[in-house]
Amino acid sequence: MSAVLFAATGTASKFLFHQGVTPYQLVQVRTAIASAVLLAWLALADPACLRISRQSLPRFILLGFVLAATMFTYFYAISKIQVAAAILLQYQSPVLVAAYALAFSGERHSTSTLLAIVGSGLGCYLAVGAYSLDLLSLNRAGIIGGLGAAAFLSAYTVLSESALRSYKPWTVLFYASLFSAATCNILLPPFEGLTRSYSAIQWFWILFISIVGTAVSLGLYNKGLRLIRATHASITATLQPIAAAVLAFLFLGETMSPWQLVGVGLVVASIIVLQIGREKGA
Repeated sequence: MSAVLFAATGTASKFLFHQGVTPYQLVQVRTAIASAVLLAWLALADPACLRISRQSLPRFILLGFVLAATMFTYFYAISKIQVAAAILLQYQSPVLVAAYALAFSGERHSTSTLLAIVGSGLGCYLAVGAYSLDLLSLNRAGIIGGLGAAAFLSAYTVLSESALRSYKPWTVLFYASLFSAATCNILLPPFEGLTRSYSAIQWFWILFISIVGTAVSLGLYNKGLRLIRATHASITATLQPIAAAVLAFLFLGETMSPWQLVGVGLVVASIIVLQIGREKGA
């Protein structure tokens, strides 16, 4: 569900960039609105979720910085290169998460997990139509931004999994969003994104990205992280480009080539293999 909701934000973000909104302005507004919405919702629905220990503050400050960096590098990549290429680069994160788990957590990956990593990576490549892109000729800054997004998304996944051992998913997301918003207003001109003038349609997409594509989507992702391991969650999240392609087909009339359909099948098959392997304990 997180992947499907997040899928719609890439195209919406590209639209806002064409309208003159910059990546860091969008991140500023996105994190500020998301944290405000989460604060209001948790204060009414479950105030206990707002309580954290003083010892946990450094962890959440770091998580907030990583979340801000993830959003900025992804949006920056989208502003410089095609959405498909940016998605492809960001969703190399399962490989990084798996490598971290192997190197630092002593987690041994099963055959099904390794097959799922390879299958989802190849599936993403085909599904976003990367075979038709001249990847070597892409904007270098955009490529660096996309690879940075993969690294920061991996770090966010690992740090969130650690925090979720002590706190509920919505607590982790709220403080990550809060400190992400604080980071944006310290490292960048304060409130620049909030004080500029937006049209009604721009506000619609900003609110969509902030609430549906951030608060709800990342909340569900954190919930998934609590139920399955970080490596499995990051692989499952590769449904995002698949969902984006399907949504474009259904609502924008974009056709899907046979190779893209093969990519969709590969990602779905990889997630099924992953789930079967998990249930068997393999």
